[in-house]
Amino acid sequence: MPKPSTNFPIMMKVNPNSPISEAYRSLRFNIECSALGQEAKIITVTSSGRGEGKTTTAINLAVAYAQIGKNVILLDADLRNSFIHIAFNQENDKGLTNYLDNQFTLQETIRESYIDNLSIMTSGSQGQNPSELLASKKMDELLAELRANYDMVIVDTPSVLTLTDAKVLAAKCDGVLLVVEYGKVKRQMAKKVKEELMLAKAKLIGIVLNEIKNYHVDAYL
Repeated sequence: MPKPSTNFPIMMKVNPNSPISEAYRSLRFNIECSALGQEAKIITVTSSGRGEGKTTTAINLAVAYAQIGKNVILLDADLRNSFIHIAFNQENDKGLTNYLDNQFTLQETIRESYIDNLSIMTSGSQGQNPSELLASKKMDELLAELRANYDMVIVDTPSVLTLTDAKVLAAKCDGVLLVVEYGKVKRQMAKKVKEELMLAKAKLIGIVLNEIKNYHVDAYL
């Protein structure tokens, strides 16, 4: 099994007692207590733009669920700018795109991570028409199968205003977490993101405010 990446330490694993890790546990708790908590097994994590911390949030939230004994899979659906394979020090030669293109079976594309109770499905080798792949019936079937076999499915997607991919997936999942970098995203942009998600009939279950430096941490949820 691959060792942890030295380039991307996962805070919930390397420093579980830090304020950042506690923030991710609070996020997990808040999701469970929300109106959608009982039925939110598949959660999409997205942002308004690039570089706001959505992938970091998706990874640490998945670890937070795994650490309380949930059987979790982390799915990298950011097909044009994938990162989860790097964070977990994995190859990316077979993953989501390869499964959707019928090149590999589901068992061949799901990988064990070095964290107990957490499996990952990397994005896979880059193919053509990512939006069409994510909108396909095969993707619907995949999500249904993952729902049946895992307690939680955390899906990392591209940002909402950059590509249509996030909106396609948001409509298929139980709930959406929107990651917003504090002080970077203007009110009008945040409003537009919310409108785009509502048009996609997505269920917005929360907003994660990232990079609040007044609290002397790198991220605060």
